[in-house]
Amino acid sequence: MNRSGAVRQVSIERLIADNQERLGMTWLAGRQGGNRVLTGEAALKPTIGQVGHMNFIHPFRVQMIGAAEASYLRSLPEEALQQAISRLFTTDLAAIIVANGEEIPKYLLDTCNRHHMALLTSPQPSPHVVDVIRLYLSRMLAESTSLHGVFLDVLEMGVLITGASAIGKSELALELISRGNGLVADDIVELYRISPDTLEGRCPAVLKDFLEVRGIGVLNIRTIFGETAVRPRKLLKLMVHLEDHSNEQFSELDRLQVSATYQEILGVPIRKVTIPVAAGRNLAVLVEAAVRNFVLNQRGIDSTKEFIERQQKLMEDGG
Repeated sequence: MNRSGAVRQVSIERLIADNQERLGMTWLAGRQGGNRVLTGEAALKPTIGQVGHMNFIHPFRVQMIGAAEASYLRSLPEEALQQAISRLFTTDLAAIIVANGEEIPKYLLDTCNRHHMALLTSPQPSPHVVDVIRLYLSRMLAESTSLHGVFLDVLEMGVLITGASAIGKSELALELISRGNGLVADDIVELYRISPDTLEGRCPAVLKDFLEVRGIGVLNIRTIFGETAVRPRKLLKLMVHLEDHSNEQFSELDRLQVSATYQEILGVPIRKVTIPVAAGRNLAVLVEAAVRNFVLNQRGIDSTKEFIERQQKLMEDGG
């Protein structure tokens, strides 16, 4: 569910269409079942999963029949086979996919047609089909929210630049892009929680490739800088907040601030760096330095602590 309260969902027909090229799926039966919908994990019962290999105890909404499951079904006498297939048809079942191009029991075809249940086949191995659909659903059904700011790929890391209106976010983004970094989204960033501790930022379709810069207008970054200057999506790892500081405030800043600050988005804490905006400061270089420093922090290297410890050691040795 996103912040507006709307339940995110995707139909079986859309799932098939979006993964058709990758999985080579074809309809076998129950074409009318394409309008069934899958919803986010939060809307599921605790005993129900989204997609997985055929399971009667912990059933999935999309049940996968691979080589092992097909072999098991073939080994059953006709009556037991019919009972096993009938057990698949719970009220939560949304589709059945037969992988590896396995042979389909006629009773399964007939039952799917009778119940208007989508039955599909794919030549791909079942673990691959499960992985592809699981990743697809995690993206399509993720909790989401929108934030104002400019989202960039800076040195291969997703960085969201925030700050008051007219502080210079877009101008900073333009300079970072000209230095070889990439634009994901300007003004509005859609954030999706694709796993318990991972946020993915995307651009609303209407704003894709565009960056608005005061005095110049709306720029098509892909057209001006080329294909490599834009990204379709990026994982959010760091937030850079721009703050306007007068000379007096600037001089009072704690230059050795050690404590890291975080902002929680959809329950995920994101590292936040505040950069004061003042005349003569090269913000693009500062943002890149902040990203490099964050990478070092992730590896357990903290330059500020290192400096303080060195000073303390020198004072102790001198004392």
